[in-house]
Amino acid sequence: MSVSRKPSAIIFGGLNTCSRALAALLVPLDGESLVSHLRIVDKFSVDPATTYIGAEFPKILGKPEVEYKQANLTVPVTVATCFDPPEGHESYDFVFDFTGEVRHDRTEVIQINTTCNVARLIGLEAAKRKVKAYIRVQQPFYDTSSSSKANHTEKEDIKPVDTLGTWWHETLRMLAAIEDLNLVILRIGFVYGPYTNYGIVASGITVASVYGYLKKPMKSMWSPGKNPNNTVHVEDVAGAAWACAQWMAPLGRTAANSTAGEEILFHNDKKKVKEVEGMPPHDAKLIVPLFNLVDDSNSTLVSIGQVVTSYFGTTFEFFNFVENTVLKLMDDHVEEINEHHVSGWTEMITTSNPPIPNTPLSAYMDKFALSKHVVAFNNTKIKEVIGYKLKRSHFDHEAIKEVVDKWKAEGSWPILPDTA
Repeated sequence: MSVSRKPSAIIFGGLNTCSRALAALLVPLDGESLVSHLRIVDKFSVDPATTYIGAEFPKILGKPEVEYKQANLTVPVTVATCFDPPEGHESYDFVFDFTGEVRHDRTEVIQINTTCNVARLIGLEAAKRKVKAYIRVQQPFYDTSSSSKANHTEKEDIKPVDTLGTWWHETLRMLAAIEDLNLVILRIGFVYGPYTNYGIVASGITVASVYGYLKKPMKSMWSPGKNPNNTVHVEDVAGAAWACAQWMAPLGRTAANSTAGEEILFHNDKKKVKEVEGMPPHDAKLIVPLFNLVDDSNSTLVSIGQVVTSYFGTTFEFFNFVENTVLKLMDDHVEEINEHHVSGWTEMITTSNPPIPNTPLSAYMDKFALSKHVVAFNNTKIKEVIGYKLKRSHFDHEAIKEVVDKWKAEGSWPILPDTA
């Protein structure tokens, strides 16, 4: 890549998670673009939108440097055509892979097909096209509770959570096994930020607002232990992904591995190796540059709960249950637990001035959102090796205000007499 030209990039997937924030960084509404051309590819339609995309993203899609393709990325030939640059453009320099199913109610077959298979197809084509950097964004589907350490470096073995986590983790092994793929893995915490309506933080903000509206304390079923729930602002997911691409491009995989390589250990059923195409042997030693990305808040269940509830004028408390009672309660009573959240939220959006007939936000918490989460990552490595500086270092009232204000401005959040 010559100094005289800007790089070109493709973002695959993530329209419903973090890719819109990266697009906003690469081709900002105000200011100079960081890329000569940006192609965004996902399964969703954007006009009309078949997933929530926020008020600002359509303006980014209107920029001359940006192209959107709706595509079925489970089809190999479709993936290949996505790498063909527009006429007059050179081949793509950077690939950002945000693909993967984020819903926990999907079957193993769906996870293999839409998470592992899609990423592998993109990775194979990226290696074939000799892209200079391939950044895979790994969602925090892990449990770090088995260790007494305060947080976990990239060298430590941590356990994927459930079927979804197992196959997201296996995707990393599949990508790591692709020769000549200039791969960097960015392993993130729980995401929050403007126009981010997925994940447990967005859910927590919405539900806390209901308890503030009802003037009742918000209660957790999990005892107030440490329970780390490390967070990261969506703008830092974008910024770190871009920084990783710039770091990788001049190095190549071999040099990057020697500087920042970590082994991706096997966490699956050995019998699956023969059943799933592209799955490396369980004992394959797979090394890849890996970086944790969380903010400096050291967020826990307690700290997140206290920050969001205090913003909405209420408190964060705990039910006095032992954990086995909690698990039984969750299995039998998820709907009952949600009754207060959902009815309160419905009242808020219907009494809003003006009313909010359509909102992408929900106060419903599924079993995963209600479950205990322990995610503790150390963010030192990305700061030292990449030199990345966090844009949003702490989860606080200011961060929540920004999120809520943007939702209010676009008509997704209720405006009530005492909150306007």
